[in-house]
Amino acid sequence: MPRKPYPRDVSDEEWVFVAPSLIVLTANDSQRDHSLREVLNGWRWIVRTGG
Repeated sequence: MPRKPYPRDVSDEEWVFVAPSLIVLTANDSQRDHSLREVLNGWRWIVRTGG
């Protein structure tokens, strides 16, 4: 079930810029449990909050 996006989530423009640097596996590979975009949103939260 997709979650409601937060205003501070990665924008489409930011994602187009950064995605090629992050994608090393295809989206259907079995090793991936979470979307890279959601992981990037989590990293940004950690950096912003100092978590």
